[in-house]
Amino acid sequence: MKKANIFKLVLAVAVLGLAGFRIVRFFQQTDGVSEQTYFYDLSEKKLFAASREALPPIQGLNDAEEDAVRAVVFAPGENTKDKARRKIAYLEKYAPEFKDRLAKVRLGEAEPMPRGSRDGLRFVKRVDDADWFPVSSPEGAKILIEWNVPGPGGKHPIVCVP
Repeated sequence: MKKANIFKLVLAVAVLGLAGFRIVRFFQQTDGVSEQTYFYDLSEKKLFAASREALPPIQGLNDAEEDAVRAVVFAPGENTKDKARRKIAYLEKYAPEFKDRLAKVRLGEAEPMPRGSRDGLRFVKRVDDADWFPVSSPEGAKILIEWNVPGPGGKHPIVCVP
């Protein structure tokens, strides 16, 4: 065989191998939407995964009490797989009347509330805070954004899913 033909054959095999690899990777990718999100059991002080459709507070890990709230978890930089670097940005729960209204909206039995009125019924706090703050309050608004600052290299934190 001539050197030119050998080169063409090797190049063709390499291109086909690369194409096959990319096709396999394409079909293994997800759409990026997780069916679960993090919740934090306030009495156990532990994170766990539950349906992202669940309306906080939900039943926790250790008993029937609804003491688990949604947790927004982030990883600084790009490495979201390193669980040791993950941190809780804030916790979120809903007022009982807002939780009931959302459940009815999902069933088609009620209309969604206007944004301004629902933000007063969503509460946030840092893990170590004693008090919950409405999202519509200055302290609540601060909690929602204070964790999202660039780290070393100018990279913003990335929200993690289970």
